[in-house]
Amino acid sequence: MSEYDVVVIGGGAAGLSAALVLSRAGRKVMVVDSGAPRNAPAAHMHGFLSRDGMPPREFLALGREEVRGYGGEVLDGVVLDLVPDGTSGFWVLLSGQGSVGGRRISARRVLVATGLRDELPDVEGLAELWAKDVLHCPYCHGYEVRDRPLGVLGNSPDSVRYVQLIRQWAKDVVLFIPPGLLTVQQRMELTARAIGIVEGTVRRLVTQDGHLSGVEMADGALVPRGALFVPPRFVPNNTLLSGLGCEMDDAGWVVLDGTGQASVRGVYVAGNLANPRAQVITAASEGSVAAAAINADLVEEDIRESVRSFNLGY
Repeated sequence: MSEYDVVVIGGGAAGLSAALVLSRAGRKVMVVDSGAPRNAPAAHMHGFLSRDGMPPREFLALGREEVRGYGGEVLDGVVLDLVPDGTSGFWVLLSGQGSVGGRRISARRVLVATGLRDELPDVEGLAELWAKDVLHCPYCHGYEVRDRPLGVLGNSPDSVRYVQLIRQWAKDVVLFIPPGLLTVQQRMELTARAIGIVEGTVRRLVTQDGHLSGVEMADGALVPRGALFVPPRFVPNNTLLSGLGCEMDDAGWVVLDGTGQASVRGVYVAGNLANPRAQVITAASEGSVAAAAINADLVEEDIRESVRSFNLGY
């Protein structure tokens, strides 16, 4: 059984940033990553100072290299379960797949950064264009599709605020929304900013040469569009946390204190697993903050153990 100060579960921006800080602090750190980042379909990431436009996998590869450069370890694998070890630490149990199958790792603290998954509307052709011409975050990709004919696939009155935001990147914007959801005030606000309104059911997305060319409605009408923004449903990958009994809010998001620690002592969380709106740069920052809190927590434990050993004459 391997023993570590900290096991980081999830090797995205949050997890690698935390591992970097902890490794530089002289902690023995292991990152366990499944190799399936949420932003894998995207060709480039944006809004990260000095890394704008970098392919996500290149960014993660550089992060792994930096962590390893300070003595941190990165393991390709899947964590099956977290089990309290009866003291203040945990056993990290890996799944039975691959060369590390069934391995058990001892960790004084764990940082869970497993992110979230996007549940997309069930519209023909949408998933195939996800992160290409079908997008979610305007701050991540709005500049790249600026001045195209844009659409927003809405499903609630809140979609009005979202489409008003998208309007900042283009003059030709259309909101696709089911009938009966818009108020008179919302219609006036949309009209005032020249945002088109198409009420009905979207049947499918139409492509040409592999790119979005239009949105086809259930009545057969075709609305030409160059890109479509779709707010997905965010679902946290919180199985490990719920298995430990960590407190969740009514929507299923983990409850944290000001340091990133969950209700189960010794368990910390960073990135999209707790903050669905965190961009890559935000997640990296949260990982760094959590790492500092973890190290401070370990220092307190080190002090207690040193005093105990001193009093016992060890």
